[in-house]
Order: sequence, then C-alpha cells, then structure tokens
Amino acid sequence: MSAESVFTYGAPGLKFGEGASDEIGYDLSQHDVRRVLVVTDPGVAATGHPQRVADQMAQFGIEAAVFDGVHVEPTDASLEEAIAHARATGPWDAFVAVGGGSSIDTAKAVNLLTTNDGELMDYVNAPVGAGRAPAKPLKPLVAVPTTTGTGAESTTICVLDVLAQHVKTGISHPRLRPTLAVVDPALTRTQPAGVTSAAGMDILCHALESYTARDYRSFDRKQPDQRVPYCGANPMSDMWSEKAMSLLSDSFRTAVLHGEDDEARHQMALAATFAGIGFGNAGVHIPHANAYPIAGRVKDFRPEGYPQDEAMVPHGMAVSLTAPAAFRWTFEASPERHLRAAELLAPGHSYDRGPDALPSVLADLMRDITIPNGLGAVGYDEGDVDGLVEGTLKQQRLLATAPREVTEDDAAAILRGSLEIW
Repeated sequence: MSAESVFTYGAPGLKFGEGASDEIGYDLSQHDVRRVLVVTDPGVAATGHPQRVADQMAQFGIEAAVFDGVHVEPTDASLEEAIAHARATGPWDAFVAVGGGSSIDTAKAVNLLTTNDGELMDYVNAPVGAGRAPAKPLKPLVAVPTTTGTGAESTTICVLDVLAQHVKTGISHPRLRPTLAVVDPALTRTQPAGVTSAAGMDILCHALESYTARDYRSFDRKQPDQRVPYCGANPMSDMWSEKAMSLLSDSFRTAVLHGEDDEARHQMALAATFAGIGFGNAGVHIPHANAYPIAGRVKDFRPEGYPQDEAMVPHGMAVSLTAPAAFRWTFEASPERHLRAAELLAPGHSYDRGPDALPSVLADLMRDITIPNGLGAVGYDEGDVDGLVEGTLKQQRLLATAPREVTEDDAAAILRGSLEIW
C-alpha cells in the first residue's frame, strides 16, 4: 500500500465581528429561504439573542420560530425531542443555531433527520451506532456561537451522550458542516467565567491535538470515497492551530478573570474560530477520546457557571483533565511540535525542554483559570479507570489520528496519571 499524499480542507462561510449577528436575515434571503427554525437552549434564550435574531428576519420576508428546548451537553433523548419538534412543525427551509456547541450540534442533528430517512442511531458513529452516511443534501444551517470554545460552527461533527451506553460519541459527515458561521464576539459577553474557562480549554485542546496529530502522510493511501474530514496534521491545519495558540496566550486568562474585557473576548472568539477550522480538518485524538466517557459517566459533579439541576462534566473541562498526561505520553512522537506549542502558549517560559514542558504550561494555565485538579476533583477514583478505558477505546475514529497507537494499557496509564494533575 502506498503512502498518502493528499490532504483535504473544508470550512463554512464565515462572517466575523461585532454586529455580524444582525445580518443573518439578509444572509438567509440569499438562499431563497421562507421558513427558519432558530435552535437554542433556555439559558441562551433568556439573553434575548435568539429572539432578536429571529425577529430581524421578518424584514426579508422570512418567518422564523424559536425552539429553546436544547439540552446542555446533548443526549440521544434530547436530540430525538428536538427532531420530533422540527418534524411536527416543519417543513423548514433552513436552520439557525444560536448558542454553544450544544445548540449547534442539536441543529445539525435536526437538519440531518428532517432531510434524510431513518432514525438518530442509524447515523451515530460505529460501533456505538450504525455509522450510516446521509444520502440526501441537508438544508442551509447558520451557526451563531455564543460561547468561545467548541468550534462546532466550523466542523462536520455532532456530539451526543448515548444514555443507555454511558458514553459520548458523535455523528460525523461533511454534510453536517454549517453553511455559514456567524461569529459575533458581542454575544459572548454573557458567558459566565466557568463557561469561558471550560470552553476555552476546548479551544486549546482543539489546537494542540490537531497540531500534534498523526501526519496525513503517515496513513495508507485512501480511495476518493474513503476520505474523511479528519485527515491528520497538515500544513493548513498547522497554520490555524498555531495562530489559535498565539491568540490564547494573550487573551485566555484575561477573558476568564475579566470577562468585561471586550478585546480579550474578541481574541478568544477568533481563537475558537481558527482552532475549529484547524481541528475540523486535521482531527483530535487522545484528550477528546478520553473526554467522552469522562462526561458520560459523571456521578455528582456540578460545575460553576452551568445549570445546577443535574450532574455534568462540561465537554471542554472533560477534554482538559487528561491533556497534560496525554501530551506527556505523545511527546516522543514529535518533540519539536510539543516544545513549539509550549512556547506559543507561554512565550519565554522557563520550563524544561523535555516531555514535561507542555504539561507544565497546561497545568499552570488550568490552575489560574480554576479548572479542577484532575479526574479525582470531578468525582472519579482508581476504581473508575477500567470503565473509562472502555469508553475511550470506543472512540476509534479519534484514536486513529493519535500520533502513537493507543493500547488499553496506554489509555489506563494516561487516565490513572490524570486523577491528580498538580
């Protein structure tokens, strides 16, 4: 088998800047759209942003309705409820997601299941679901993030928690990528510090994981119909990831500790967008694979800044908790990239130039922005490691992009080493 020589790149249309969300009615009018469903969650709905976005469409002859039943950290059950609502009230010509990754991912699932036959689990990645590809085109989807982190506005992925299997997984296909990403930093001013912290770690891990991912040339050559959005580290994704890390080094701590700082909010929104474009093409690996069971098996942890009515480990926080141990383990695959990332995140730092350099930079940042000190701080202990390993190894779509092959023992060592970080 010959080595791969082709990488792929895909991204939505992008409109970025303060006030960009005021132009969505015009943008949709260019697609001959008449009925639009705006998808959001109750917390974001309370800010008034989704209704404002819906109201400004009327001047372009567009009828818009708001669905505010999105579940923060979507489950198969919550997605099915949203799909049922859209089917019952449709047909819809387009969808607009206003909110964090939860709202955007819910809108992706609604778009998929109102344009294609079958049920949700038909499309969920194997081995959790059937891994079916959509046969028909989807409707236009405009993604309007109100959090700085998920990158969902740029990606082909819809993430969900499959309740019966206690695991997070996803649906992945190029047709899920939003038509247009409208990134208006003004909408992130209402983001609580705890959300800025957790979602910001998602930005950072997107950039780091795609930057340290397996090189696209290291795979066997694919046939055209075998190509997937995550093709491994490549020159395009490297560029976006490096710039995202530079932006984070200047703005992350400020955005968490001084949320009223508009320039920091602007830079975080830009970093989220850049990292989303980068990882949306290169892929993510071990920290994200670990994050799915960490979030899916939560016991009684309730994070600051999030709804307190149920236990949850927010996605970005779940990703971050094993990042230091994971990057210590991947160091040998590309020492120069790990050291370059440490320098971008902490210019002029005095850490050693070995495997601990990047983990030390990450631990210092996580302490400063009050990320919990490892898996133990969100309720896990040694007895939970085997179950978490089982969930991690189900994420083969992500682990395929890791720069080293991950065995059961490797995954256990990384998770065990993440029970306490500092």
